[in-house]
Amino acid sequence: MSPTVKSVCVYCGSRHGARPAYARAARDTGTMLAAMGWRLVYGAGDVGLMGEVARATQVAGGQTFGVIPEHLFRREVGKRDLTAFVVTETMHERKKVMFMNCDAIVVLPGGGGSLDEFFEVLTWRQLGLHAKPIIVLNTEGYWDPLIATVDRIVEEGFADPSLRDFVTVAPDVDAVRARLSEAFG
Repeated sequence: MSPTVKSVCVYCGSRHGARPAYARAARDTGTMLAAMGWRLVYGAGDVGLMGEVARATQVAGGQTFGVIPEHLFRREVGKRDLTAFVVTETMHERKKVMFMNCDAIVVLPGGGGSLDEFFEVLTWRQLGLHAKPIIVLNTEGYWDPLIATVDRIVEEGFADPSLRDFVTVAPDVDAVRARLSEAFG
C-alpha cells in the first residue's frame, strides 16, 4: 500500500438494524471509500453493516483492512478475503489496531460496540491524543439521541464546548465524502 493512501476506520453494527436505509448507507460508504481511493479499516466481520460496507468496498475495487478478536471470529463471521486481515487476542487490541491504522473515523448506525468505539476516540481527541476527524453518519436521524447526549454533557458542564467541535455530523454519504476530502486535502 502506498504511504499516501488514506485510511478510514468505519465503526458500525454487526447487525443490519431495523431500517433498510442503514444497509444502503453502509454500501454507499464502502463504494465511496473505494471511489475516492481510500482504504476501509473496520472490524473484519462479514455480518450486518460490517459485511455490507466491506463487500461494497471490495466490489468497487477498494482496499480493505479488517481486525477481529479471536473470540468474535465465529460470531461475526470473520471475513478472510480482505486486503489485510488481522486477528487479535482482545477487543482492546482490536480497537487499538483499527485506530492506529486509520486517518479518520466514520461512525455508521450500530449498537453498544459502536458507541464504545465512538466514545473512546472522542475522549482521546478531547485529551489531545489525536486530531483525526470523527464523522457521525446520521442516517435517518439514527444518531440524534447521541448528538443530544454530547450536547447535554457540554450544557451540564461536564465537558468544554470544544467537545462538540470534535464531531462532524453528516446527514448522508456525500457529506461524509466532502468532510473527508477537506480533511485529507
